[in-house]
Formats: sequence, C-alpha cells, structure tokens
Amino acid sequence: MRRGPELSVGPATVAVVGTAVGFDLDMTLIDPRPGMVAVMNALGEEAGLPLDGEHFAANLGPPLDMVLRDFGAPEERIGALVDRFRQLYPEIVIPETVALPGAHEALAAVHEAGGRTVVVTGKYGPNAALHVKALGLAVDVLVGELWSDGKAVALREHGATIYAGDHLGDVRGALAAGAVPVGVTTGPCTRDELLEAGAEVVFESLAEFPAWLSRQPLSGAREPVR
Repeated sequence: MRRGPELSVGPATVAVVGTAVGFDLDMTLIDPRPGMVAVMNALGEEAGLPLDGEHFAANLGPPLDMVLRDFGAPEERIGALVDRFRQLYPEIVIPETVALPGAHEALAAVHEAGGRTVVVTGKYGPNAALHVKALGLAVDVLVGELWSDGKAVALREHGATIYAGDHLGDVRGALAAGAVPVGVTTGPCTRDELLEAGAEVVFESLAEFPAWLSRQPLSGAREPVR
C-alpha cells in the first residue's frame, strides 16, 4: 500500500535520495475550476466585495493574496479573506474537482521509471493534500504555497530533474531549479507562450507525458538559470 505524500506547507526541508519528477497541481494534474468559481463567488458575496469567480477560475496560478489585490480587495482585509477562502474551500471545491486526462498515468510512469513524484503548488498545502487524497493521486511529496521562481526551492531540495506545469510561472520555476521545463496547455497559457517562456516540450495534456518520459533520463539536472 502506497503511503500518503510527505506534506510541506512551505519550502521543502528534507533532501531526497535519488531522482524525482515534479508536477504542478491546478490545471496540470487536476481541474478544480467549477469549485473555484463557486468558492470565490461565495467569498465575494459573504465579504461584500466584487470578486469574479469566472475570471479567477480561468486564470489559476498566482497566489491568492495577489489575486485578491487584483480584484481590488482592501489590503487590511487580505489576510482574513485568505483565511476564510481556505475555510470554505474543502466543502465547495474538493467534491467538484476531477483529475485531468493523463494525470494518473503520468504519475505512474514516473514510478515505473524508478523516480519519485513531487507536486509543487502555489495552493495552501492542507487543501492540496485533500485533492491528492480525494483523487487517489500517487504523489510521494507535496509542497504547497510556492509560486513561480520560488518553486525552485522545493524542486532542488527533492532532486527534481523535470517539472511539468501549465503556467509561465511553472516554466520559470523549472528553469531556476535546473530542471527540464515541460508545459501543458490545459491551463491559461498557450503553446507558443509556454515555448517562448522556455518550455522544452509542450503537450496538450499529460496523456502525452508517459511516452515522452520513457525517452528521458531521470538524472543529470542542468545548472540553474542565474
């Protein structure tokens, strides 16, 4: 029986022996958009603020505090709004979320190749762990609350030589860690945008990932981009 993932809410602190492949969560492994629309709209109604759930769900990636600022939420309310969002999240978002095509197969392909699966996400760690459990994702290590270049901290710590994600920030994180950036167009970014940002390969979904991975070594990460 596979153990649950090792969870880190902040940067990883335990070095991992061997090789690993990293994945983003939202719109890479999972599709939480219906629940994201609902939870952001519920938060806005409760708080009396013009929060746009449809826009939020269509542009997943940036940290929640950044999103709330962009919606015009007062700075002095940001902390409380983030806390309330996280409280509402499990009952609203978890039941509405599905795994994206190829997610289970991509994780399985890493294990079959002798690697470890490391999910590095900007999402609040405990809520990310609920998704992993609910969908039965074969994740060895889960690190939450890291965004863009900041993801490189966990990717380096856990020895990830490849990182797959749907956002330009994921590409930047992979490059900063010296990992091979793999893009998927299941999120808000186009193939051209991901390639221009530095992705070495871009797939329509993770369904294409296992065949590609079978041709890649899981060791020998390059030097990080300075």
